[in-house]
Amino acid sequence: MKVAYTGWTWLIHHQDNHKYEFEQFLKEAADLGYEAVENFAFITKYFDNNADEVKALLDKYGLEMANLYHHYSNDPEADYAKAVEYVDFMKKIGATYMNLQAVMWRDKPYDRPLDEKAVLHYAELSNRVGKLCRDNGIVACFHPHANTAIYKEDEIDLFLANTDPELVSLCLDTAHTTIAGMDCVQAFAKYAPRIGYVHLKDVDPDKEEHAEWPMAAFRPLGYGTVDFKGVYKVLKKSGYDGVLCVELDNPPVCNYKAAMDSRRYIHNVLGL
Repeated sequence: MKVAYTGWTWLIHHQDNHKYEFEQFLKEAADLGYEAVENFAFITKYFDNNADEVKALLDKYGLEMANLYHHYSNDPEADYAKAVEYVDFMKKIGATYMNLQAVMWRDKPYDRPLDEKAVLHYAELSNRVGKLCRDNGIVACFHPHANTAIYKEDEIDLFLANTDPELVSLCLDTAHTTIAGMDCVQAFAKYAPRIGYVHLKDVDPDKEEHAEWPMAAFRPLGYGTVDFKGVYKVLKKSGYDGVLCVELDNPPVCNYKAAMDSRRYIHNVLGL
């Protein structure tokens, strides 16, 4: 399995310095021994769609761009058009996976009942994007995510039942799975046949402390209670040989230390 790290957290605080921050991310990820990286697809605009410039930076630090992350909006035609642009960019930089995510809400209530119409809408759109990706040698992976219409087990089940497994895989995330109330290891075992990509992050189990924003509970690997050994065993048993991508929304100290702590954990505990 290939170990990767997500770089968007380097790019959100310096609005006029994105190219510098992107290269700094690559420099730090390479220094820590990560083999690949991923980023939100919005990096295309930071580089004025100059894929050659991005590829040159990846080559400079010996890294592969495994994945670009496409956030859906409330306009499916615009979402598909963006996917066309992203696919072209991804082919030029050698990216293999495109993560897909439903629109996220930030207003309460965070926990909402299953919205069948929304799930089926995202399934239809993801099938379209998935076919586009497959036809261009890219794997579309849908990411169940907190505060979206596809997050909990029944929502994931409905989505998967209405998407073509030849077109749409699953990016399962250890932290989002956990705060959705699922047993993480059991969830990975259940969905193993559809998993095409994996996000790793840990979770502080104190729900009361993070009630105002559940995703504030996310932690570097080894700082919470997720059974990563169990997840890894399930993935190995299922024959998964793809990317294990570490992501952390809010590093406790800084991006570099969070990435370092997680990389050490993967090496010391999982042996990768």
